[in-house]
Amino acid sequence: MDALVLIVVAGLFAVVSGVNDGGALLATGLKLPVVRPVTGIAVLTVLVAVVPLMTHQVALTFVTRLGSFEGPGGRIAVTIAVVSALAVVWVLSAKGRPTSLTLAVVGGLTGAGLGWELQISAHWVVLVLAFGLAAPFAGGLLAWPIIRMLVTTTTARGLRGWHWAGFLLQTFAYAANDGQKMLAVFMIALGFTGAPLEYTVAVAVLFAFGAMYGLPRAGRTLSREIIVSRPPHGVAAELAAGVAVIGCAAVGMPVSMTQAIAGGLVGAGVAQGGGRVRWYAAVKIVVAWLLTLPASGLLGWGLALLVKGFASVELS
Repeated sequence: MDALVLIVVAGLFAVVSGVNDGGALLATGLKLPVVRPVTGIAVLTVLVAVVPLMTHQVALTFVTRLGSFEGPGGRIAVTIAVVSALAVVWVLSAKGRPTSLTLAVVGGLTGAGLGWELQISAHWVVLVLAFGLAAPFAGGLLAWPIIRMLVTTTTARGLRGWHWAGFLLQTFAYAANDGQKMLAVFMIALGFTGAPLEYTVAVAVLFAFGAMYGLPRAGRTLSREIIVSRPPHGVAAELAAGVAVIGCAAVGMPVSMTQAIAGGLVGAGVAQGGGRVRWYAAVKIVVAWLLTLPASGLLGWGLALLVKGFASVELS
């Protein structure tokens, strides 16, 4: 019964991941419509399904390195963690503060695991948090030289080619890193540690449904609110975020693609004058990031204690 509930929650989580992340991956290129939304979502779906067959180290970080979630107790804790993460992201998004679902899941797993008295690795939690905080800065720093290169050496036609390259790079990076949080929940629910094709395809299809629904809102937030954006800014952010997130995936560290993209947009804007950056919007997003992990952790911890208390009363 625990596994069935977690499978349903895992499916919902994949859809919400598409709503939260899919639109962000397409947003940076909206002012240079080389990759049409339908094409972009198709590419996203294929890579989210295929890339974990080549590497799923980040999924294993969620499943085995952050803590021990094997067995019925672990499944209940993961269910609580995902519910907590979705609740925090929904509340912040409803208040106009888009945030990182990856940070929310890490917080939820940590809090629910502690509340259920599971073994949680403080070392890995700290490492993941450190990499998560560094990702937007890495995206911003990498975007600085990239935007200068694009502006000084690239024609309008050449920029279209760079846009395709950037989109493919960041999509591959998402599938190798941030997107594997969806696979990780299915791993725990069904008790496997690999990446069978049938499950990666199921995750990708659910993600695609969410992406189609979430594109308009996520696209508006990243492509219009953070900076006064021109096409080179979006392309620079794609390339910078892709490199930063792939680097983190290589060492098994889950980071947020939306954070890296946002950092890339800010870095590209600052490189051409800080006046392009809408700092009030950037600060609003950063505050949401800072709230996400502790809020989901506390909620997961509290819910785990509550559910465990009810279970103890029933058994007695």
